[in-house]
Amino acid sequence: MGISLYLERLLFLSVCVYNVRCSSDANSRDSGGRTEEYRQGFSYFFYQTPEYPRDCREVRDQCSSSISSGVYLIKPDGYPKPFEVYCNNDIDSGGWTVIQRRVDGSLDFRRNWEDYKNGFGFLSSEFWVGNERLSYLTNQNVYELRTDIFLTNNASFYFSYNLFRISDEWGKFALAAVQNYTGDADSLVTFCSQNMVYGNCTCMATCQDPLGTSCQNSCDKGESCVCQEGTLMDGNSCVFPTECGCYLSEENRVLQNGETYVNVACTEKCICNNNQLNCDTNYRCSQDAVCNVKDDVRQCYCNDGYTGDGETCTLDVFRDCNDVRDAGNTQDGVYSILPSGWPGSAFNVFCKMTTDGGGWIVFQRRDRGATGFYRNWASYKNGFGDIQDEFWLGNEKLHYLTQQGTYELRVDLVTSSNTAKYAKYTIFRIDSEASKYRVTNIGTYSGNAGNGMSEVGNDRFSTHDQDNDGYGYDCAEGHKGGWWYGGSYHYSYDRYCDLYYYYYYYYYYYQNRCTKSNLNGEYNGGNGRNLFWDTSHNCNIKYTEMKLRRVS
Repeated sequence: MGISLYLERLLFLSVCVYNVRCSSDANSRDSGGRTEEYRQGFSYFFYQTPEYPRDCREVRDQCSSSISSGVYLIKPDGYPKPFEVYCNNDIDSGGWTVIQRRVDGSLDFRRNWEDYKNGFGFLSSEFWVGNERLSYLTNQNVYELRTDIFLTNNASFYFSYNLFRISDEWGKFALAAVQNYTGDADSLVTFCSQNMVYGNCTCMATCQDPLGTSCQNSCDKGESCVCQEGTLMDGNSCVFPTECGCYLSEENRVLQNGETYVNVACTEKCICNNNQLNCDTNYRCSQDAVCNVKDDVRQCYCNDGYTGDGETCTLDVFRDCNDVRDAGNTQDGVYSILPSGWPGSAFNVFCKMTTDGGGWIVFQRRDRGATGFYRNWASYKNGFGDIQDEFWLGNEKLHYLTQQGTYELRVDLVTSSNTAKYAKYTIFRIDSEASKYRVTNIGTYSGNAGNGMSEVGNDRFSTHDQDNDGYGYDCAEGHKGGWWYGGSYHYSYDRYCDLYYYYYYYYYYYQNRCTKSNLNGEYNGGNGRNLFWDTSHNCNIKYTEMKLRRVS
């Protein structure tokens, strides 16, 4: 394989040539005053002219049209003294300055910087002309590059580029320009990007790993394009550190311009601007936020139910659990809501997101009897208990909630035999305290628990200290709870209690007109005071949960 330069001024790679001459008679002087001597089978021409040719094209032009390939003296512009080169005049009109030749492996090309700078080998066989000379050659005009390759099976091919130039030693003899490939083979030359040189592959330092410890850019071919000293790999190119971003010593990484960073304690926030790191040491999380890492980003994050940048968090204004669900929250739990017209501040509710499409506000729960439900009017008005355990949300809140749209009601029950039942009603609306929190609309029933609210429509709420059932008998006192009494009666043959009570505990005429459901009675209480629903579930109910959801 040989590499040659041609001045057009262009540079080129050529295959080896063994016999050269300038005229037909060896050891003779031609009409131009040139003499020819033979050294090791090659012709050497000494010019008796005041100026040396600058390259092999000028050698060709100063010699006869029959000039042979061989060794000649040239002196490129600015180079301190003339030197010998091998000129190939047998290929493509001649005038090629051969800069490299490999023929038999007799010469070791594993050399140091100085050898490649000054050149090595023998022009008659294998050699490298030298990067210093090549730099002077290619910077005095426009050169093309040609490469000729011969295979062991006698096949051959070539490729060329019509522009070729390298920089000087200060620029590490970088490939400054190479353009417009032609030839009969795919390009075999590896061209390195800006600020890169061809060399041994190492674990290069990158913008993300300035110390070069990750080996993410390692290769398995031994040589490749590598970053010049003082530059860092950024994608597929090398840049100076000032173009890389901002280096974070505590985490050994680089921030890109515009990227922010928060330290582990969330007490300092930094931003990279114009490759300068600007830090705010007063950065702190809001009392409604936590320092956390999400999607590989550490910063202050507002708690659920709050919106903001983490330093400042404001309570999300949700009207109900429908709004909470629509905001992307899919977990059951406690959320803050503020119904339309509610005179006070936002309050917490338990949102059920995993039942029947989610968006349910739980307003009652019983599961073990730890919380007493035999309460007075004020307690049922304002609510009591723990919303994550047993509780009643409060009639005043129910009123404001159900006035801001159309709500549906769902009642979930579990019997002592762990049988789950439910009842749903298409509409559920509660009037104000002035009307004793009357149920103004109950809608249409569906489910498998029985229609336990069928007689509740238009009934007022009663407690033991406010008897609003409209009868002479105090149903709230008799059933030991707070409920919408007054529209039905309680009767059943109870398979679990093995008792039949048609008029249980009722001494007066209207005592059998109290209710078909009593979910706020005594937990595990006696028949009539216990939790019951419709005609099928009396003393055996062990879990209840009442909830409402806005449908329009």
